[in-house]
Amino acid sequence: MLIARLIADSDTLGDRLALAMEQIEETGAEVLGAGMLDSNPAVLELELADADAVTVRAVLDRHFADADLLLVPGPIMLPRLFVSDMDSTMIGQECIDELADFAGLKDHVAAITARAMRGEIDFVTALHERVGLLAGLPESTITQCLDQRIRPMPGAVTLVRTLQAHGARCVLVTGGFHAFADTVAAALGFDRVVGNRLETADGVLTGRLLGDIIDSTAKRAVLVAALAELGEGAVSLATGDGANDIPMLRAATHGIAFRAKPTARAAADGRVDHGDLTTILDLYGIASDAWVGDEVRQAAFRL
Repeated sequence: MLIARLIADSDTLGDRLALAMEQIEETGAEVLGAGMLDSNPAVLELELADADAVTVRAVLDRHFADADLLLVPGPIMLPRLFVSDMDSTMIGQECIDELADFAGLKDHVAAITARAMRGEIDFVTALHERVGLLAGLPESTITQCLDQRIRPMPGAVTLVRTLQAHGARCVLVTGGFHAFADTVAAALGFDRVVGNRLETADGVLTGRLLGDIIDSTAKRAVLVAALAELGEGAVSLATGDGANDIPMLRAATHGIAFRAKPTARAAADGRVDHGDLTTILDLYGIASDAWVGDEVRQAAFRL
């Protein structure tokens, strides 16, 4: 059985749904049910048998390109593990780009970041290059950058705290830096943080990193190890936006690409392109009166 959940423009929903169901059935799949979720009438659910996920996704993309969606083997269970990327996912910025702005190098560094996130260049090579450009920047700039530049993505607090309230362990894993991620994780409510560490000496950044690099392989390993601790059958959710998130998205029971680059979007089980992070709660059918979180805290990160 395959379950598809969509959040789309209701004005044309009926006509588009009829066309999509007809084309899905032409592939040999059987539509077992179609309707809005009782727990969340904004979400349309299709229940399909003998359906190929790739084929169904292509049909849904054709008729619901504007929809946020989740397409997975059913039934859809709430996750016991939530692992998320940080930059451009849980926060609205790329920390290294904003930090580079204090050195007058934002455009140059941001261009490298963008290429790495699209998968055009090796992530680790790009990371070392960008960190090297920060050499000599005062360590205190990190605090300044956090205070002035870094903001949570809308819905981040509610997503993390609601998943926790429903039994999920929440892990923030980033190819960015603990100097930012520790503060972000504490503000949003994550249980654990995994990230890279910037080397400093005499109060300035050296342009080097300490310890093992958190890249795409490491992100996947974090998810797999955390899931193993929860035991057989535990459901996992991963969110991310870039090419370095793809192995993690694929390893999760449910991988959802959030406002993602095309490669990550194509690799994921679901996507959120239009709503904020609470759209993920909608896709899981969690009614808004069961949400937890104080979005007022999203105004800024304070140390």
